[in-house]
Amino acid sequence: MTRPRAVLVVTGSELVRGERTDLNGPFLAREALSLGLEPARILIVGDGEEELEAALRTGLDADLCVTSGGLGPTHDDRTVELVARAAGVELELREGLRAEIEAVSRSIADRLRRPYADFEEGVTKQAMLPAGAVSLGLAGTAPGSVLDTGGTVVVVLPGPPTELQRLWPRALETAAVRRVLARARPPQRRVLRFFGASESAIARALREAGGERDGVEATICARDFEIHVDLVVAPGADALADELEGALVAPVEQYLFSRDDRPVEAHVLDLCRARGLTLATAESCTGGLVAARLTGVPGSSEVFRGGIVAYANDVKEAELGVPAATLEAYGAVSAEAALAMAEGARRRLGVDVAVSVTGIAGPDGGTPEKPVGLVHYAAVGPEGTLVHEFNVPGDRGAIRSRSTVMALHLVRRLLTQS
Repeated sequence: MTRPRAVLVVTGSELVRGERTDLNGPFLAREALSLGLEPARILIVGDGEEELEAALRTGLDADLCVTSGGLGPTHDDRTVELVARAAGVELELREGLRAEIEAVSRSIADRLRRPYADFEEGVTKQAMLPAGAVSLGLAGTAPGSVLDTGGTVVVVLPGPPTELQRLWPRALETAAVRRVLARARPPQRRVLRFFGASESAIARALREAGGERDGVEATICARDFEIHVDLVVAPGADALADELEGALVAPVEQYLFSRDDRPVEAHVLDLCRARGLTLATAESCTGGLVAARLTGVPGSSEVFRGGIVAYANDVKEAELGVPAATLEAYGAVSAEAALAMAEGARRRLGVDVAVSVTGIAGPDGGTPEKPVGLVHYAAVGPEGTLVHEFNVPGDRGAIRSRSTVMALHLVRRLLTQS
């Protein structure tokens, strides 16, 4: 059975200019896929009338078109107007909706000590919906809506990701969207995560396993030294998926660290939690990124006690107890300094496990002996110590990001002895 097609139209000139990164398109694509839809296209367009209308008309060729952005009170917020035009219906003022938006806008005006008259025109504009559309209510002052054109169901959502994600579940509850989903059959998604293997090695394993099967789609994506393989399994194709997964994993199983969507930091925290261990970080070139990844996981406070960013040598000495003699003899970017930093964090913060990172992120500071990208890591715990050195490729941002992932995997390896 052919899956219903979904086209996602994301609008915002700041996205086209590269000033901001689109978060809504990927979110909606993942949602569409999980619901059994085929996310056919993500169209990112500016606020210009001609480009946006063309994108919306493309969306009206799909079973479901979801728009993001352009619902504000200003002249360049055109999504609702252009959805109505593309669908061939008029705009109409919803008085109940106007009253809701007015109440929110009056509250904002009071907080900003501005007259409500400054908001009134925009309130009326935002209360206009295409004839026949169902309101999803407000997120901020922007109302979401759903319009069934007879051939396509259009879901109109605000641009801020938190607001969009608040209204998206309401859209799924509408009768029009439910009719589209009734023709969809959600696939099963299997997740394989590898670390330490090259993308080409995983691709070769997939090829030698026979590649995709009927009803089993495979995608490979490299992300900061991790290789992610996703298997999308159509209903009834479980046996074929089992066969492919087994043949794919067999030659590279030593690199497999996860069969679920949890990032490596969640695995690290779970490993510590299962054994009653506490964790801390000592960072130089990553500037707190390892700690940020760990504290980004809900419930991390049960395990993670804190981190020390020790950029300058005197801070490494004073806060982490790195001996001056070590820094003088080996330098701040060395296995010896990394080990002393990890041991210092473990001692200073009173934890069971600590990990450290020290390196040269560039673009300056490298030498022939210690080039830009040279990074040392150390992890210490009750059952031993691991120290690692790696020349990380990329620019400053990539070196810092990849070094963060390397540090987390070093802790994982220490805790699993793999």
